[in-house]
Amino acid sequence: MASFRLSAAAEADIVSVLAWSESQFGDRARRRYERLLATALRTIGADPECVESVPRPELGQGIRSYHLLHSRERARTDEGIVRRPRHFLLYRAINPDVVGIGRVLHDAMDLMQNVPPDFGDE
Repeated sequence: MASFRLSAAAEADIVSVLAWSESQFGDRARRRYERLLATALRTIGADPECVESVPRPELGQGIRSYHLLHSRERARTDEGIVRRPRHFLLYRAINPDVVGIGRVLHDAMDLMQNVPPDFGDE
């Protein structure tokens, strides 16, 4: 299983997503979404090219996206489930042991306006 490295932008995205979730839906909802994010990160760490991921060649070589919806059932807890996850991860396998997480974006966002032109080149 590969480890993952969060970019500064991805860290800020996660903080923002979890803060918004808590402010809109409460602490329990934030914990559910936090678990969903962690489950998604473990999923792509285990297999960066998993069948649910999508190649994103328009963003750079090796860039893929993974919608949190695909981890929904695996993230189920006694407190419930995130019914309609709306975020996806943008990432790239840096080497066989490390996956770089570049962004965590809402699926309604215009992708090309929220990803810099050199995304994935770092």
